[in-house]
Amino acid sequence: MTLTETPAPTVPAEQPVVHRPSVRRRLVPYWLLLPGILWLLVFFVLPMIYQASTSVQTGSLEEGFKVTWHFQTYWDALTEYYPQFLRSLLYAGTATLLCLLLGYPLAYLIAFKAGRWRNLLLILVIAPFFTSFLIRTLAWKTILADGGPVVEVLNTLHVLDVTSWIGMTEGNRVLATPLAVVTGLTYNFLPFMILPLYTSLERIDTRLHEAAGDLYAKPITTFRKVTFPLSMPGVVSGTLLTFIPASGDYVNAELLGSTDTRMIGSVIQSQYLRILDYPTAAALSFILMAIVLIMVTVYIRRAGTEDLV
Repeated sequence: MTLTETPAPTVPAEQPVVHRPSVRRRLVPYWLLLPGILWLLVFFVLPMIYQASTSVQTGSLEEGFKVTWHFQTYWDALTEYYPQFLRSLLYAGTATLLCLLLGYPLAYLIAFKAGRWRNLLLILVIAPFFTSFLIRTLAWKTILADGGPVVEVLNTLHVLDVTSWIGMTEGNRVLATPLAVVTGLTYNFLPFMILPLYTSLERIDTRLHEAAGDLYAKPITTFRKVTFPLSMPGVVSGTLLTFIPASGDYVNAELLGSTDTRMIGSVIQSQYLRILDYPTAAALSFILMAIVLIMVTVYIRRAGTEDLV
């Protein structure tokens, strides 16, 4: 008789205990987001809805405005003030390009060459923020005054002859010309370009530059193949932070320009506070927002980066 061994009974493995967070703990992130969401609703969404309703109203300040869904206001505003729209985009684009050309070398210097002077240079970059935007612009009105040292130097160097030929100045004066407006925009928004560029450049590993040198790459090749592509998030962020507020600015156009250099921000301000045509002002605001939004969307896609600093 053959005896067979009976297999030992298998003991089921212990299942790991999964501790699920309580409902209260899962709701903590949403409670933390609630103040920000309420802030956006009260100070952004609700004013936007109110302005949207204002843009389709008709009437006057004396008789009152009523929502009549008058979308013709948008077409009338665009056809009447399209020169100011084009001028605003041109001035803002020129100032953004100048900020990039001026800000990139300075941001590069601070990120890679400043050494112990880095913090001091950063403080100098943000120093204009210590004073009012209005005061800074009024200072440029004094700097660019007729007969001042800046105008005399430009006349001596015959720079104003060139700028007059391209339509940026008129004769021997700078104030009340497109050059003065673009200069004010460039100065006031330059820190918004430098800081994102510095942040992006500062993140680049310097060992990549050393590796490019080991591969016999020239400095210009290293910049073109390594530094600039890696700094693209800062370039995109800086250009957006400069172009968007500059396109709607009206302080520089009012203080440094003339009636021939009025930007769309000046028109909107005048419609709200002087002419008191609220529907047209609201329509102009939404048209400007739509134009800038379309341009920004196309620009980000063409730039090929969504990793914004």
